[in-house]
Amino acid sequence: MLTTRDLMTEDLIALRHDDSLLSAKRTMEEARIRHLPIIDGSGAFVGLVTHRDLLAASVSRLAEIDAQTQEDIYAGIPLGEVMRADVAMVTPDLPLRQAAEVLLTQKYGCLPVVEGGKLVGILTASDFIRLSLELMDALEASEKLECLTEND
Repeated sequence: MLTTRDLMTEDLIALRHDDSLLSAKRTMEEARIRHLPIIDGSGAFVGLVTHRDLLAASVSRLAEIDAQTQEDIYAGIPLGEVMRADVAMVTPDLPLRQAAEVLLTQKYGCLPVVEGGKLVGILTASDFIRLSLELMDALEASEKLECLTEND
């Protein structure tokens, strides 16, 4: 049986609750990610900031604020003020099917993977799309092989 550990991303990018919203924005842009776990000094998971959270915290472009002023505002907002602390989490040993059901039914984009209070990974909807592509490739390869053996 596949577990969350089999699919989760372990090479994590995480920030701390006292890092700024500007740090989160830049980190997400550079790493091309939409979910940013927040940890404390010991590596314990304390919250999550998503791209949607950044958008909600941003000043509207209709306010006619220039980019530098917007960045100055972001630099003064600690992530602890905008992060979500009430985040669904999973363990590395959770069956992968159960994790998929949580993502699908709750419409979450990711699930932090926590073991002993420490953040050990993250599981995203993109991970499941990647798995689906690999399974489709394997199925197509199997079908081609089956066709070849039938024709011999």
